[in-house]
Amino acid sequence: MTPSRTLYWFRRAALVGAVLAALVVVVGAWVRLTNAGLGCPDWPACYGHIHPAGVAANVSEANAAFPARPFEYQKALHEMVHRYIAGALVLLILALAALSFVNRRDPAQPKILPWLLVLAVGFQAALGAFTVTQKLQPLIVTLHLVGGLTTLSLIWWLALPPERRDVKAAERPARRLALIAFAVVVMQVLLGGWTSSNYAAVACPDFPTCQGSFSPPTDFHDGFVLWRHLGVDYEGGVLGQPARTAIHLAHRAGAVLTAFLLLLLSISAFRRAQSGAVRVAAVAVGAAVALQWLIGMNLIWQGYPLWLGTSHNAGAVLVLLSTLALLRFLFPVGPGIAFGLAGGQRW
Repeated sequence: MTPSRTLYWFRRAALVGAVLAALVVVVGAWVRLTNAGLGCPDWPACYGHIHPAGVAANVSEANAAFPARPFEYQKALHEMVHRYIAGALVLLILALAALSFVNRRDPAQPKILPWLLVLAVGFQAALGAFTVTQKLQPLIVTLHLVGGLTTLSLIWWLALPPERRDVKAAERPARRLALIAFAVVVMQVLLGGWTSSNYAAVACPDFPTCQGSFSPPTDFHDGFVLWRHLGVDYEGGVLGQPARTAIHLAHRAGAVLTAFLLLLLSISAFRRAQSGAVRVAAVAVGAAVALQWLIGMNLIWQGYPLWLGTSHNAGAVLVLLSTLALLRFLFPVGPGIAFGLAGGQRW
């Protein structure tokens, strides 16, 4: 197989990996929303078995081994489905690293990012184990979500073909704004993970008010204590209502800032675009933001149904991926660019 043909399959495999990584994130949200995060109290097995059906054949033995966490088939199945998809993703990432080595003589082949991806997914697996063994400690759960989105971002970056064109001065303001907006998106992702891991989403059952007020009781100090005691079962959350309200309102404020910057970026990039790819990505960013806000508002108005809660996490994935795509196309590979992540021999 010629180097260029190998690179073609590398990009296709990375695209499949991006789909798998997105599924891991969304199914992970579904597991969390169904309170199945501790459906299997051990790792990587589930009550010592590779499938919940094996546990169901001898429930009494499983319950004796984990008396504080009685076996529930449906929750265990949810958790194991998440682990199966994550396992498939790990295998594909290892294959990408191997392909990058085989195709190392092609100057267009990314060489460093595939191996960074291997390290990222290894770290993510460790966080997954700690998430279970430390009983959903909020900081670990949040880092686990961020690790999943980091893995998704890296593999999505590899799947996107870099544009090969000269840099145009007209796009420079949009490039600067894109970097700022992406930093804000990362902060909002952290806030979203903290909201979810502390079960603070339902703290405000109404919108745009919260508990019927624009200034409900809050406790920002307790709400943002990052490290809490180990050995505590955090399923369902342990914070008081004022602390959860503070987290929820911080997430709302972050959503307003993020939406403003991304919509500004979408308009600026579309108006200044020097290529069709930039225009398409700019429209995608605007559409993803609008969709996410529509989901978020209806999630509250409809009383937090499971399908909308899961969709809200999927919407966050779309916002992240569209922003990354716009960044990719705003930083093309050309003689005037020294942006190593854009592709080529260095990365």
